Amino acid sequence: MRKDYKLEKRKYVIGGFLCLIVLIYIVRLFSLQVLDTKYKANAESNALLERIIYPARGLIYDRNDKLVVFNQPAYDVMLIPRDVGNFDTLALCRVLNITPAELKQKWDDMKNPRRNPGYSAYTPQKLISQLSQEDYGRLQEKLHKFPGFFIQKRTVRQYNYECGANVLGNIREVSAEDVDRDRYYRRGDYTGDLGVERSYEQALRGTKGMEVLMKDALGRIKGKYEDGIHDVQPGSGRNLKLSLDIELQEYGERLMAGKIGAIVAIEPETGEILCLVSSPGYNPSELVGRERGNHYAELVKNPYKPLYDRAIQGAYPPGSTFKPTQGLIFLQEGVVTEGTQYPCHRGYVNGLRVGCHGHGSPIALLPALETSCNAYFCWGFKNMIDKAGTTPAAQFEKWKKYLVEMGYGYRLGIDLPGEARGFLPNSDYYNKMLKGDWSANSVISVSIGQGEVLATPIQIANLCATIANRGWFITPHVVKEVQDTVIDKNYRTRRQIHIRREYYDMVARGMRMAVLGGTCRKANLGDIEVAGKTGTAQNPHGRDHSAFMGFAPFDKPKIAVAVYVENAGFGAAFGVPIGALIMEKYLKGEISPAHKAMEESMLHSNTIQNSGVKKH
Repeated sequence: MRKDYKLEKRKYVIGGFLCLIVLIYIVRLFSLQVLDTKYKANAESNALLERIIYPARGLIYDRNDKLVVFNQPAYDVMLIPRDVGNFDTLALCRVLNITPAELKQKWDDMKNPRRNPGYSAYTPQKLISQLSQEDYGRLQEKLHKFPGFFIQKRTVRQYNYECGANVLGNIREVSAEDVDRDRYYRRGDYTGDLGVERSYEQALRGTKGMEVLMKDALGRIKGKYEDGIHDVQPGSGRNLKLSLDIELQEYGERLMAGKIGAIVAIEPETGEILCLVSSPGYNPSELVGRERGNHYAELVKNPYKPLYDRAIQGAYPPGSTFKPTQGLIFLQEGVVTEGTQYPCHRGYVNGLRVGCHGHGSPIALLPALETSCNAYFCWGFKNMIDKAGTTPAAQFEKWKKYLVEMGYGYRLGIDLPGEARGFLPNSDYYNKMLKGDWSANSVISVSIGQGEVLATPIQIANLCATIANRGWFITPHVVKEVQDTVIDKNYRTRRQIHIRREYYDMVARGMRMAVLGGTCRKANLGDIEVAGKTGTAQNPHGRDHSAFMGFAPFDKPKIAVAVYVENAGFGAAFGVPIGALIMEKYLKGEISPAHKAMEESMLHSNTIQNSGVKKH
């Protein structure tokens, strides 16, 4: 009886075990066939091909609606390695106009996981990028002879002007980091690199589409799957309208040929940048096509760094273009009035000497701006920093606060990548450097834009725009409009400087005097009332730098410009004439006969010794 009970119990155990095994198989089959889409995808990949349709990238226009950057069709040779059958290697080389060795190298690079991370024999891979129209035509005719190969249509950038490369930027193939950072990208895609192509990438790139194609047993494409009902159409990128006047940009680059430096011109009322020249430059078309890599390597190796945007990245001593800031601060702080005079005995002499050129003495603020007197601004700085009842450190911080509000020492926030901040020392900097024992005389050179102070050309131009506006500015920007988008409020909002307007009026009059009878006489354009300030910045590594800032017309300014030419000597030698020509060209559309000789001199002068720099 006991034996029969055990047999009966064992029967149920075995039955239950068998039921459990069946249940596990059912669950696993359900998981594989219903929940897990991997096998379904693999099966479909044998019969279907999902091909990306790349959108047209947004077009770029200048402020006058001139088309600057547009698209041209380009074609990449793609393949799915698993689907590649036997093919005639020499025939493919003849069609693509490459050698067997080049084909082998491209094939090896494609399969190399270091050069092509995430390589898979089951997914589309790029073999050759950007075929010419001729190569594309030949391959299209004979594509049926190369199983597993197909052509991916793309667009590449084309340029109507050989200028503005530092503003426009270019496009490059995405890196592994780009793919990891943004799910929009896949290996082989392109993204903006430098300039507005980078900073406005999301607007310009558009949205991708998809077409689903059927393949036969040999991997050949037979047509659209289910008449294309699963296809997704791409969305074109949004167009940009630049604030640049492309013809003014072109003219500025011609003036700067053979020189190292920058020109920045701003419309004061809007903060819109009219031209942003960095020299030496390069033709943006050089970074398009299959030779892009070679051209890029040449630009990187160029000792004069054409890829370095000096207009927003170059940090220079501002020299005497800094003096208007000092006059404004001294007036606001009550250190001077319009009638306050300081002595100039061929310079500042007070325990040390800072040299100056000959002019009348004593001298007040407006003639000090007119003649660019060093002594005046040294005395004003001393009387502010060494003020009784306080400390030099506290006064220096107050001085610096004004300058930061004017746009010095920090990035302004231009809509381009790579902007530098320049440099403004603070009291802690001098406490460490001078061990806490210092006064105005210890740092007197900063009062005339020398010493530790560094500024970018765009900061100098922005100061000039602020004076033109008599006390406010809008953050400089190079994009005026983005299609179907409201421009960032930072590029529409006034930034007010906490210095009284009457003091800006006073400084502007001093700058007008500099043009009429002072250091900026070459900027006198007759019927156009120009105000300006020269700068000759000392350079410990060679000749002084030539700088200038100016605006016009005086009462209703339409343009504010800053020019900085490295190793070019006095500000009046190159900075002033180049700035004057830029203003006349923009305001009149042409250079008057009276200034043709000055124009010819600037167009054909070369301040680079033994440069070897390729001019564009």
